[in-house]
Amino acid sequence: MIPFAFYGRVSTEDQQDPESSKQWQLHRSLGLIEPAGGEVVAEFFDIGQSRSLPWKRRPESARLLAAIARPDRGFSAVVIGEPQRAFYGNQFGLTFPVFTHYGVQLWVPEVGGAIDPGSEAHDLVMMLFGGMSKGERMRIKTRVRTAMSAQAATQGRFLGGRPPYGYRLADAGPHPNPEKAGDGKRLHQLEPDPETAPVVQRIFDEYLAGRGYLAIAERLTADGIASPSGADRARNRHRHGLAWGKSAVRAILCNPRYTGYQVWAKQRREEVLLDVEDVSAGHQTVMRWNGEEEWVWSTDPSHEALISMETFREVQSRMVVARRGSKPRRGSKTERPYLLRGRLTCGLCRRKLQGSWHHGEAYYRCQYGAEYAKSAQLPHPKVVYLRERDLLPDLDDWLGQLFDPENVDATCEAILGAAAEPASPAERAAANDLLRECDRKLDRYRELLEAGTDPAVVAGWIKDVQAERSRAQATLEALDGAQRADVNTAADVRDAVEHLGGLIGLLQVSDAKLRSRFYEEAGVLGTYLPDCRSVDIEADPCVRKVRVGGGT
Repeated sequence: MIPFAFYGRVSTEDQQDPESSKQWQLHRSLGLIEPAGGEVVAEFFDIGQSRSLPWKRRPESARLLAAIARPDRGFSAVVIGEPQRAFYGNQFGLTFPVFTHYGVQLWVPEVGGAIDPGSEAHDLVMMLFGGMSKGERMRIKTRVRTAMSAQAATQGRFLGGRPPYGYRLADAGPHPNPEKAGDGKRLHQLEPDPETAPVVQRIFDEYLAGRGYLAIAERLTADGIASPSGADRARNRHRHGLAWGKSAVRAILCNPRYTGYQVWAKQRREEVLLDVEDVSAGHQTVMRWNGEEEWVWSTDPSHEALISMETFREVQSRMVVARRGSKPRRGSKTERPYLLRGRLTCGLCRRKLQGSWHHGEAYYRCQYGAEYAKSAQLPHPKVVYLRERDLLPDLDDWLGQLFDPENVDATCEAILGAAAEPASPAERAAANDLLRECDRKLDRYRELLEAGTDPAVVAGWIKDVQAERSRAQATLEALDGAQRADVNTAADVRDAVEHLGGLIGLLQVSDAKLRSRFYEEAGVLGTYLPDCRSVDIEADPCVRKVRVGGGT
């Protein structure tokens, strides 16, 4: 009997039944291995993972690779029911050498058994299926985008998503697809919201009257008008909803759908390399703004307009003139190094601090308070600053002690202890209950503000509740971190810690990229608490491994 591990994948739960997909892939695999005396002893099945993701970034395939590297894996071969679901593009060429290195066979129906590492024919077949998989995905994307573009242009159809502030969704009849109509799905269209539509018209009028984004936000907040996130709390519980912000006013002024036309393709999904120094890490999807010339407009109006096309064009031209009239920003001649880029968070609002260069030094700042109307008296300073030079010496001293050879045992024990102590259901439930209670309090305080309660009094309450909510969120994140699945054995932890101990000298070098990579590999994360001028730092070298100075 030959022990096999089975691997399969299904892309999305809403389009395919995961259980049915798994069963037919498994059935196809068993039909290949059972005549040869094979038996499946382990299963690895990814659900909801795109085929474009490399194996190391899919949960189950990454778990399979980790199992292959262990001597006690319990199987000697892997069978895949459909290689097009498993391999995409050049993934086979990047993955199969791992199987060969550890002496694990890979069986697929397309070659009638095990893939021969020395066979050019087998290699060509597998590369062909990888190319077909990539081509199939690209064809689907092209068909969907073309169909949605045609529906927006010729039919003016609402293609989903949130309705813009000022509108609400109305029923537009049964879905034209008979199958979807049979399931009860219906079309929707936009109609003006009686409460918020006049606010949109007021914003356009005030901008044309010469007021800026922040001035409009101040007037709306002072008049007690709910912001977009305040008017729709069900879908914006992650925002405070207490005040209008500059970005909300600008987004409304830039939205062409207030003219009554349906507009699609303002943004596009674009795949960019996750790590330009490691192409095998694959791509990540990011959203990019399209130029106005790439927008798809409906041929005819599709819903009731809140403003005229002439008003919208006038506003856009004024915004262009305002941008051109501002002082041009001179870019720096050299790249400015921020050693802790993306690794620091504001303890007041839980947003990431942004890099800012002043007087030849690196700072990290949070401008959360400056983005919203002052009349709301948010419990957050206008701008929070943290100078990098004030933090690095203490951080480097602490990391030096943490990864010093004399402290390796204690550091490994601390990491393993955190991973070995699973959060009790009671602890997790208590943290979630506290988060919900804080959200309920914030909603009540917003209602009190709308009812005319003194903003200064309510702001104090909000500050206390947000601090309590931040502590509950931190507790929940700590509980989640304690249950991470990427710490496998004590040997893995010791390897990571000893590796960083050998690279600790990078903290003294002048190369900013090397030092920044070290902080990333050490898993350094920090929360800045402006009230007490302190930074809570944590480090976990087992969170992620990256390339540092040629090492991994």
